[in-house]
Amino acid sequence: MPNNDDITPIRRQYLQVKRSYPDTIVLFRLGDFYETFDDDARLVSKELEIVLTGRGMGKGQRIPMAGIPYHALDNYLGRLVGRGYKVAICEQLVPSGSVKGIVPRDVVRVITPGTVVEPGLLEGKANNYLAAVVADGELAGVAYVDITTSEFATTQLPRDKLQAELERLHPAEILITKELARSLAQANIPLPGPVTHTDEQWFDPETARDLLLRHFEAASLEGYGCAGLPLAIRAAGAIVHYLQDTQKASLGQLNRLSTYSTQTFMFLDAPVRRHLELFQGGRLGGSSTLFSILDLTKTAMGGRLLKKWLGQPLLDLAELNRRLNSIEWFSGNTIPRTKLIKLLGEVADLERLSNRVRSGLAIPRELVSLRHSLELVPQLKAELEGVAAAEWLFTRLKPCPEVVVLISQAVNDEPSEGNVIRSGFSPELDSLRSLSKNAKQFLTNLERDEREKTGIKSLKVGYNQIFGYYIEVSKPHLDQAPAHYIRKQTLSNAERYFTPELKEYETQVLHAQERIEDLEKSLFRQVCQQVGASGEKLLALGEALAQLDVLAALAEAAVRHNYVRPKLDGGNKIDIKGGRHPVVERTVPEFVPNDTYLSN
Repeated sequence: MPNNDDITPIRRQYLQVKRSYPDTIVLFRLGDFYETFDDDARLVSKELEIVLTGRGMGKGQRIPMAGIPYHALDNYLGRLVGRGYKVAICEQLVPSGSVKGIVPRDVVRVITPGTVVEPGLLEGKANNYLAAVVADGELAGVAYVDITTSEFATTQLPRDKLQAELERLHPAEILITKELARSLAQANIPLPGPVTHTDEQWFDPETARDLLLRHFEAASLEGYGCAGLPLAIRAAGAIVHYLQDTQKASLGQLNRLSTYSTQTFMFLDAPVRRHLELFQGGRLGGSSTLFSILDLTKTAMGGRLLKKWLGQPLLDLAELNRRLNSIEWFSGNTIPRTKLIKLLGEVADLERLSNRVRSGLAIPRELVSLRHSLELVPQLKAELEGVAAAEWLFTRLKPCPEVVVLISQAVNDEPSEGNVIRSGFSPELDSLRSLSKNAKQFLTNLERDEREKTGIKSLKVGYNQIFGYYIEVSKPHLDQAPAHYIRKQTLSNAERYFTPELKEYETQVLHAQERIEDLEKSLFRQVCQQVGASGEKLLALGEALAQLDVLAALAEAAVRHNYVRPKLDGGNKIDIKGGRHPVVERTVPEFVPNDTYLSN
């Protein structure tokens, strides 16, 4: 390791950051690029197929480097995370030139396969789960979280059901100790996703319990249903610990933890899932799956929920019949169903969108999309009013008029740089915009006045980025230049001047432009914070819209494919007349419906 005195300040700063993230690719912001160094650079160059360069960063030191443009981050980030790498984003904490010496930098996010939030890196109709696994004897604990939707759940289950549960979740990343990972491998139990080995301490019972109590600011875990499930607590605690290390901004969105039991759902192991062709086709040569046939959902939220319902078949007879009642009504009422489906096609992903707002990652157009989606809720409710079979959904569709009003007043319908905040929302911003907008007219008036005062018809008033505002007098008329003109720049055929009045105006205008940018950003952050305060309402509304979407889609599928409603009861017989297999009948043209009778 070279002496600190032998390396550049940038190199010293990078090494200090890298020491805190030794097993992570550090993307170090330098101007318009994210740079990587040393082994990170060699790895990134190979994985992303970009040029490996080098740069002197001290006495006799040429350091390997590989950089990517900051505006192309999502594309490259997706490729790295998709291959299982962890990436730390090290940003400049203040603008370049705003401080003397080296610009302070620090890691603002650590991105791992299970903690991705960028829309371009996520599949809309699939959850991106981070899971944690712990085991003790014949029992196991599993917890999972999707930080893009705030879904956070935990369970304790028999160890022999662990593989099936992980197959169902299909997590993007699994937190597990090395010891347990080795044990599962020896038992020939594969882990379906990239693995992050964690310290045993993360799964310590007392540590996990204390961490959860502090996070939820609770006196006990009774209200979360896991107080008597030590392995469920340990798994959930490990997730909170991991997010504290990598995604502090997302922790505030996790204010719900649900405890579930695998006994409330039909147990489907991996072979059964494959044979049923729920999500993977091809068993009979076709590409269709049950999900692809039934997925007529219009929203990403609905698609995710349908996938969950199919992968986790419910055993609650009352709830199943409630769903079927709604589907039956939708399938029998074409006009309202068609209207609902059309309206749902304009609804954005409220679950992920509201979380992006709460975490400060939303862009102005996303707020406009959120507002438009909320404006559709009263129309959706109107189609369900008075419908007994959908009353339970009707009551859950709660509009958020205060959010609609706020976004309508604050954000332009088509926001662009410098024009995000709507006129009338901030008197200070309006005043600054007026000053900036009137600059051109001021110059025209000043040029006219100065020509009249000096008698120089060719006098010009102009602006350039290097010298600012100026009054230009050509050489033949230099003797007519007033004494109060102050020389600014000499050209081959003219002199440029300024006056105290012009200098003062220049300061005002240039300051106005900077202030407009700063004020717009500040106001937008404030609006996001206010919208974020309604985050729980938005998530609840998103869940209700997802249910509505799934039920309407299943009704549409029933109409299109001529499916009929099953009669469910608690008896011990299965009696099917003219039964059809949705996947097989698409693959085998000569498929013939058949009867099935099973009885205990």
